[in-house]
Amino acid sequence: MPDADLLLGPVLRYADRTTACVWVETSAPGQVTVHGTSSRTFEVEGHHYGYVVVSDLEPGTDVPYDVRLDERVVWPAPDDERPAPRLRTTGSDDELHLVFGSCRTDRPHTEPWTLTVDEHPDGVGVDALHALSVQLQGTRQLPDLLLMLGDQVYADEGLSPRVRERQVERRGADSEPREEVADFEEYTWLYRDSWSDPEVRWLLSTVPSAMIFDDHDVRDDWNTSAAWREQMREIPWWRERVVGAYMSYWIYQHIGNLRPERLREQGVYDDVCREGGPALRRYAETADEEVDGGELVRWSYGRDLGVARLVVIDTRSGRVLDEQNRAMLSDDEWELVEGFLRGDVEHLVVASSLPLALERSLHDLERWDDALAGGAWGRRFTRLGERIRQGADLEHWAAFPESFARLTRRLGEVAAGRHGSPPSTVLVLSGDVHHSYVAPLRYPEVDTRSAVVQVVSSPLRNAVPAKVQRGFRFAASRTGTAVGRLLAKSVRLPEPDVDWQLSTGPLVGNGLGELRLRRGAARLSLQRAYRRGGKSALREVHAEDLRQTVPENVLHADGLPLL
Repeated sequence: MPDADLLLGPVLRYADRTTACVWVETSAPGQVTVHGTSSRTFEVEGHHYGYVVVSDLEPGTDVPYDVRLDERVVWPAPDDERPAPRLRTTGSDDELHLVFGSCRTDRPHTEPWTLTVDEHPDGVGVDALHALSVQLQGTRQLPDLLLMLGDQVYADEGLSPRVRERQVERRGADSEPREEVADFEEYTWLYRDSWSDPEVRWLLSTVPSAMIFDDHDVRDDWNTSAAWREQMREIPWWRERVVGAYMSYWIYQHIGNLRPERLREQGVYDDVCREGGPALRRYAETADEEVDGGELVRWSYGRDLGVARLVVIDTRSGRVLDEQNRAMLSDDEWELVEGFLRGDVEHLVVASSLPLALERSLHDLERWDDALAGGAWGRRFTRLGERIRQGADLEHWAAFPESFARLTRRLGEVAAGRHGSPPSTVLVLSGDVHHSYVAPLRYPEVDTRSAVVQVVSSPLRNAVPAKVQRGFRFAASRTGTAVGRLLAKSVRLPEPDVDWQLSTGPLVGNGLGELRLRRGAARLSLQRAYRRGGKSALREVHAEDLRQTVPENVLHADGLPLL
């Protein structure tokens, strides 16, 4: 048997004060060694993966490392001029530095660039992760965490030429689904293509990461409604597609989200190490079946990060879709999430791929459509409501009104000190909507002690057509807000118990958000990716201290500035 080679990785995943975990994909079975710790690979349907838990490290560890397969060094490559990857643990309880974003399509970073400089020939612009990697190899400080908020891969549109060529070679040009991945095997191609860019590969090897999926990791509108699920179940290839999505998500994203003890407690990891693909396939099938409630599969998680607690909410897989009882999470998952949503921490950071607080016009539009699909204007309008819901992607928190009220109420209670001492800030970080903004939340009836703020940063790399930009502009305008309120009143919807408006944005363009959290400080920086001197770079376009519920530096929503 030939020696095992490294196909993908290393990816530095979960890290705390004394533990750092490294993930790899290899070409064959083998023993993976990192920093003196070894682990045997496991196999899933012909693919081999290693997950090495390096423990008993000192707080603040920051050392170069290599990856060995069967005692042979396979990373870094001997001719790689980039800095060696670094094994890093949390060092301080007084500061957390994280970067975040979502929605990253895969395209090669090759010349020639178009005359607009910022745009790749395929029209998706400069990759913010690529730009971040370039700057981190210079003088920029390494973050403590990279938080990826969904659409890490696009399984349903915009496949890279390399993936499409492999599809045609494997199953022909006309096989279904066209221009979409079909199963677990093709998902592995997506991840390998997306994470193999040399700069992104270096970034993932050096900055610990946490992730959660969104719809394009599976398919646009994933679990929008019961009607959507019924439509998809009628498609012959759908079952294999969604099972492949869950299988690949567990391998490439989820196992690195959890502390190693919690991963073992769930039992799936040990089952997969023993049985391989059959065990993971059973788990993936259960995950899909548990939409509308269940207690066996959970993707939400929480992590204590010194000065902050990170709570990551699954807003896709755990939905209850019964039209008369729609909820973003099942009761069991709500119990899990609310257990994390408490005070006694300096900063509470809630990660939701879907924004909790949209522009008010969009919020009212979504809850109006939810009422319409639920029969507010009679049965003959329910189909119209469903068509609008699917056609316009109206399936954010606002489209699940009881869930929106439950989460905003809980955050307000935390900010008021009803679940432990109130944090300095309660921050909701989101992506999905292909523009960026800041929206402070206010509770007229609650004496909150914390700043509660929605921050959206999207996309990392994707196209934003001009007509979509015009839609953002209208949604943020006074006219758009008035139209939304009229729609809400037409179905007699009450005003929410919480109030908000955009204080910054909407901003468009590829970029990311950066948070520096300290005791008594929460600095936000929104940054745009661009080309400078033939290299990708990031520049700051907005900064503020999120402790202030009315930021001093306000970009009003009357225009549409570029990130």
